[in-house]
Amino acid sequence: MDMPPDEMTEAEAAAELARLGALIAEHGRRYHGEDAPVISDAEYDALVQRNSAIEARFPHLVREDSPSWKVGAAPAAGFGKVVHSRPMLSLDNVFSDDEAREFVGRVRRFLGLSAEEPVALLAEAKIDGLSCSLRYEGRRLVTAATRGDGAVGENVTANVRHVSGLAMTLPDDAPDVAEVRGEVYMRKADFAALNARQAVAGDKVFANPRNAAAGSLRQLDASITAARPLCFLAHGWGEMSAVPGDTQTGVMAVIAGWGFDIGDLRAQCDSIEAALAFTRRIEAMRADLPFDIDGVVYKVDRLDWQARLGQVARSPRWAVAHKFAAEQAETTLLAIDIQVGRTGSLTPVARLQPVTVGGVVVTNATLHNEDEINRLDVRAGDRVRVQRAGDVIPQILGRVPSDAARGPAYEFPDHCPVCASTAVREEGGVVRRCTGGLTCPAQRNERLRHFVSRLAFDIEGLGSERIEQFAAAGMIATPADIFRLERDALLALPGFKAKSVDNLRGAIAARRSVGLDRFLYALGIRHVGEVTARDLARAFGSAEGLRDAALAAADDPEALARLTDISGIGPVVAEALVDFFAEPHNQATFADLLGQVTPEALVAARQTALTGKTVVFTGSLTALTRDEARAQAEALGAKVAGSVSARTDLVVAGADAGSKRAKAEALGVRVIDEAEWQALVADAAGG
Repeated sequence: MDMPPDEMTEAEAAAELARLGALIAEHGRRYHGEDAPVISDAEYDALVQRNSAIEARFPHLVREDSPSWKVGAAPAAGFGKVVHSRPMLSLDNVFSDDEAREFVGRVRRFLGLSAEEPVALLAEAKIDGLSCSLRYEGRRLVTAATRGDGAVGENVTANVRHVSGLAMTLPDDAPDVAEVRGEVYMRKADFAALNARQAVAGDKVFANPRNAAAGSLRQLDASITAARPLCFLAHGWGEMSAVPGDTQTGVMAVIAGWGFDIGDLRAQCDSIEAALAFTRRIEAMRADLPFDIDGVVYKVDRLDWQARLGQVARSPRWAVAHKFAAEQAETTLLAIDIQVGRTGSLTPVARLQPVTVGGVVVTNATLHNEDEINRLDVRAGDRVRVQRAGDVIPQILGRVPSDAARGPAYEFPDHCPVCASTAVREEGGVVRRCTGGLTCPAQRNERLRHFVSRLAFDIEGLGSERIEQFAAAGMIATPADIFRLERDALLALPGFKAKSVDNLRGAIAARRSVGLDRFLYALGIRHVGEVTARDLARAFGSAEGLRDAALAAADDPEALARLTDISGIGPVVAEALVDFFAEPHNQATFADLLGQVTPEALVAARQTALTGKTVVFTGSLTALTRDEARAQAEALGAKVAGSVSARTDLVVAGADAGSKRAKAEALGVRVIDEAEWQALVADAAGG
């Protein structure tokens, strides 16, 4: 059973946040980066909600690689990269009317509005497609890019020219620079026809219209995109040299006049209650719409308020998505199988009698862990309720009560089903893991797949099938073996010709030099995701430096303290690093790999005068709210604390500042007023 956050100890919360971070990152990569999700939208949202609830209960444990800070996935290697002039953010989700009302409440508090001040919203159906940004310069389309990781996307300009619902040129009165953003999607009827053609041709059949649209737009051969019926629905904008309006509604009307489809499932609402009524009407129409939607988006209509509200790391404060409830169905649980992941985790998977849920046939569902099986009390032969919200694998909600005799309770294995090594469950943890490491065939292949994945070494042409083929042939067992693959040995394998072998060896050779952060992420160390790997790379500058620090921390409390004192590295990550490098086999693998590749140190990011500073706000601020001040500080790299200490760098004192100001003065901490703060922010932002 998933333990409620308010019942967790600090150690349990830290471990659960680490588990959720890795799980959410993996499913996000599959959804955004590969267009091949393996869990439902509802199940993914539940993971994100649980992560947020634990972070709210333990704010000091929020990780630098928290899903709360991330958007999308890294762009694919096969496309050119486009740096977005303004980030393409994701949206926070709400799932009930009360949560939607609280969204407006947060807006009021942030802006300092009275309860009587109306907050107008633009409500619009949330279409289930692939985010895309279209950039126009001199009123001509110059670039089309997917969202990617929010900062850098994939260049799909050639492909988007075959999409309907958008303009190639803008009228003479349009701004010189304009970015129109929206969703590329496929209508339900077109999706069904495409799948029928794919099946006849023996080609890939898509799980749903969203996957079909994403897969069709992200084709290296634009002629494939041209043969598939894709549509574009505009819902916003990025950079504009001149914004043609002062409300979201007004600007979108102008964009529609430029020749873009903005849809008709939208309404300008004078209150959240009006927006909720609109949402109920749209949800009732959902099944009969010609395209998939999964909710309604609420946006603060006034653009000056949007500017004041700003954004957090991954989402704007002025918009939220109200997600619909997932669709449900009943089926029979046929069996429970165990899959072994790359870190040795034993994950139970429910095999289901095929059932259609929301237009998609589903046959499998993850059961997460043995506690979840016990909580649900499901057994082979039971009738179960499942739900789906747009993807292939559903969530099991529970057992359907029945008077029929039931089979025996499921016994979770205590040995790996692949290599028969002992499977242990860490104290306080929920996952049982195989201890076989790289000696376990299941882990070995998964670890190697992780090693060559996009966010790691990103070796083009070396995917899962080839990893399995080379491992089965005894050609690779460790990451370093990849760089020792010989041309003659590859040519001896079935299906390999001289050109494909030379291409693969060229791609491998190109990765003999790789960023240090990618190198560290590729090692597959528990709790070290892409953001944490980047923090470690910046902190140590070399792979050997990190190894030496971790080895020293195993026996020296002071060395361990220095490790945990690094920004973004807490006790859980430090323990994982110590455990990894304390294992002799890992040390040997690490050294062997360094004999084949050269990790490159990261280039330092631009600093501001406030980067790394700790700021405390006290007293009453008049020109801006406390939330706005905090947002300004964090945007410039500062940390905002609630109390004054010797580590405080700056105190901003408003009217009626009391004990905090007095303590700062006693400690010799610099104290400035609100006007000085605004000047400091302007200087830091300009620098």
